[in-house]
Amino acid sequence: MKLTKTLMASTALTVAAGAVAAQDMADSMTLVSWGGAYQASQDNAYAKPYAEMHPEVSISWDESSNEAVAKLRAMNEAGNITWDLVDVVASDAMRLCDEGLAMEYDPDELLAEAPDGTSAEDDFGDMIVSDCFIPQIVYSTTVGYRTDLVGDTAPTDICAIFDLEAYPGKRSLEKRPINNMEWALYCDGVAKEDIYDVLETAEGQDQALAKLDTIKDNVVWWSAGADTPQLLADGEVIMGSTYNGRLFSVIEEQDQPVAMLWDMQVFDLDGWIIPTGLPEDRLARVKDFVKFATDTQRLADQAAYISYGPARQSSAPLVGQHAELGIEMAQHMPTDPENASNTLLYNYEFWADYRDDIDAKFQAWLAQ
Repeated sequence: MKLTKTLMASTALTVAAGAVAAQDMADSMTLVSWGGAYQASQDNAYAKPYAEMHPEVSISWDESSNEAVAKLRAMNEAGNITWDLVDVVASDAMRLCDEGLAMEYDPDELLAEAPDGTSAEDDFGDMIVSDCFIPQIVYSTTVGYRTDLVGDTAPTDICAIFDLEAYPGKRSLEKRPINNMEWALYCDGVAKEDIYDVLETAEGQDQALAKLDTIKDNVVWWSAGADTPQLLADGEVIMGSTYNGRLFSVIEEQDQPVAMLWDMQVFDLDGWIIPTGLPEDRLARVKDFVKFATDTQRLADQAAYISYGPARQSSAPLVGQHAELGIEMAQHMPTDPENASNTLLYNYEFWADYRDDIDAKFQAWLAQ
């Protein structure tokens, strides 16, 4: 009987301690993102509404996502994790996960289900590309073109980039092999489902570079996402690749004679990781925020501020008007069915394995 009473008392203490721990959340958070319009969209859609619901919580932003991997490594070595939640591209999330610097999670435990009861794991689907990656948005690298410079027949597919006869003039492409090699093979007759099998061979890489050779003298190479929109606005190129959000800005906000070519847009993902090693009170606060910030409505709300598609399937029908321009945003999302009939998902595993070798080959080709 004495042992039973002791066990009961111990159980009661454990339950009580758990209840206290569940309520014992930190009263501050440091969120890490990229600055600019994207961070502002997160602040408006997630952080400000959460702060209104929880006035006891102080939220601060750090604009260091471009250095997230290096900084989290340093924090981990120092045993001092000062960030609570970090926005990263999916490839960085995978690296941080592999190195044990990002926390693994169960989607159906951490994230809210869809309004119709669909589990979070099913609602996000293939967007969860890592055990540590919490998807927010889908963005794409696609092509914009000058509507007044392409003649009477506007381009409709990605292979217009390689058609100098129909569309003479300069093009702008990113100064790296990613996307360019895939488009080159596709436009040289390789089936979409075979692109990466072909590209992993030396012969396939040579085939892609040979296709790029056909336009090399007409390419302006860019390194910053803002380059192509400026080149298009100035009329220095007839078409060029960049991020869909950049093209949205030049088309809708700057009212330039530019249109979007969605064919074979390359999907990429951006989302959160939770650093490993957070104290319990900070981790509890972060989990509470993440469940709120990644629910169906909140991801749809972000699309009112920027033209990136919500990563949840259930969010797409809820995308409404731009908060300032008053235009309907659904048609500007890379994930809109009208725009996503022929897409390519960035192959993270392939480029993790082959990036260094193909980069070296591509840079040598550029220098020729």
